[in-house]
Amino acid sequence: MGVYLGIDTSCYTTSVACVDETGIVYDKRTVLCVKLGERGLRQSDGLFQHVRNLDALLPELIRGAGKEQIRAVAVSVRPRPDEKSYMPVFLAGRMAADTLCAALGLAPTYTSHQQGHIRAALVQNEALIAGGQPFLGMHLSGGTTEVFEMQAGLSTLLLGGTTDLHAGQFVDRLGVRMGLPFPCGRHMEALAREAGQSNVKLPASVNGLNCSFSGVETAAQALQGRMGDAELAYAAYDCMARTFAKVLLNAVALAGHNKVLLAGGVASSELLRRLLRERLAQHEIELHFALPELSGDNAVGVALLAKDESQPCGGGCAR
Repeated sequence: MGVYLGIDTSCYTTSVACVDETGIVYDKRTVLCVKLGERGLRQSDGLFQHVRNLDALLPELIRGAGKEQIRAVAVSVRPRPDEKSYMPVFLAGRMAADTLCAALGLAPTYTSHQQGHIRAALVQNEALIAGGQPFLGMHLSGGTTEVFEMQAGLSTLLLGGTTDLHAGQFVDRLGVRMGLPFPCGRHMEALAREAGQSNVKLPASVNGLNCSFSGVETAAQALQGRMGDAELAYAAYDCMARTFAKVLLNAVALAGHNKVLLAGGVASSELLRRLLRERLAQHEIELHFALPELSGDNAVGVALLAKDESQPCGGGCAR
């Protein structure tokens, strides 16, 4: 029985993973270092950290998997499944995959960071693809806030998304102003849980299938110092839930699909999941979430895509 490798070098996480026919064999991630008080990294700094991290992670993965057992290698080479989608940080993963495949005599499978997220989210959500019918997807992270239609072979038809800040950027910018470590999602959610509720409603800006968070950020910043950070954090999650619920209702009305798969680090929040379910409880919409441990940036989905591509039907069949 062979194994299948995945490599992902996103803006803030270096990930390598290995799967076989029975499941996940190896899953290792290293978060890039961001100084306290800063809201991110320059792409050149991120690329350097990825190269350094892969130098430690890949040899360990190969020793554990056994290089003679490696059947295929996949790597994310761009943020989205679009030829024009590009970020320099993904060059680190691509160079590592190309070098490894040259040594093993394999042809690398190139995919996107978003498709890796989607494939990871399908673990224990396989019923969505069993019938081969399209469904809706939503990717919520620090670098992406999009709603799309999922089609055969994990191809996507973009329907809408943010027109300015991504959901994760909104959380991180507000969290950094509160003095929280970057990335701020986990710490912000812990604060919000302390409050449990908020009497403040931040504005939810939605226009059809598009949303905006820049105005929400300005409104939240204006409230800092006038209310507790915990209550403001809860208001931020409540605002995101109302925003995404409105976008999804509009997407369901347009596409005619009532099944939705949500992926990405922001979507890993249990608080956001609960609030979103409550907002949509009166509507006939099926929400399917990635496993929490597979919601953040990871190479497991990329490794699963390597395995999928090696199957008899190839990458074009609906799974």
